[in-house]
Amino acid sequence: MPRFVELWIYLSATPLFGLTATLVVYLIATAVYARLGGAPWANPVLWSVIVLAGGLLLTRVDYQTYFAGAQFIHFLLGPAVVALAWPLWQRRAELRARFGRLLLASLLGGAAAGGSAVALGWAFGLPHDVVLSLAPKSVTAPVAMGISEKIGGIPALSAVFAVLTGMIGALSGKYLFDVLRISTSPAGFAARGFGLGTAAHGIGAARALHVNADAGAYAGLALGMQVVLAALLMPLVFRLFF
Repeated sequence: MPRFVELWIYLSATPLFGLTATLVVYLIATAVYARLGGAPWANPVLWSVIVLAGGLLLTRVDYQTYFAGAQFIHFLLGPAVVALAWPLWQRRAELRARFGRLLLASLLGGAAAGGSAVALGWAFGLPHDVVLSLAPKSVTAPVAMGISEKIGGIPALSAVFAVLTGMIGALSGKYLFDVLRISTSPAGFAARGFGLGTAAHGIGAARALHVNADAGAYAGLALGMQVVLAALLMPLVFRLFF
């Protein structure tokens, strides 16, 4: 036992600790997810976050030490998002034909996501800066933080709301679409993916990509459109009306 403790102390202080822990936990979570038939509640991102956060708390390893290694994976988020463009390129003809309807759906979906969050925050009497931090919750976390800073919110809190929104969307999306009787035809999967990407950004898009290629492509498109539209329009709207 003393040797194990010494080994753990050594490993936890090295940059490889964060990288190794993240990869091992995610691979195990992914294997369990596949074994359970891709059940939404078994989302590997969700369980990886829970296990890693619990492990850091139990072992008292600070986040900076963990991130010293995990930053290598964090760097790959950029290329991973760019890679979502490939399924869109493969469907460029149909996207070009539907662009007007997709743009309108993206505008309405983004307005509903941000507007409902702000309305609920006011209804529950949340502080003004917290309400503003809720507005960009359906935009991917780095962009949400930038928008939050521009409109007077709390960037770190917006990042938390964005991650929670993505997780909830990835977990509940299938059941909600089933209740709404959105089909699982190619057109139905496109609608499901676009809705999930609009409401639940990157985490929702990753879930959609696991389920169906068409759903993943349209989720990636919705994610990109929300990033551009929210970054351009949300600061302008809040400057004019709030």
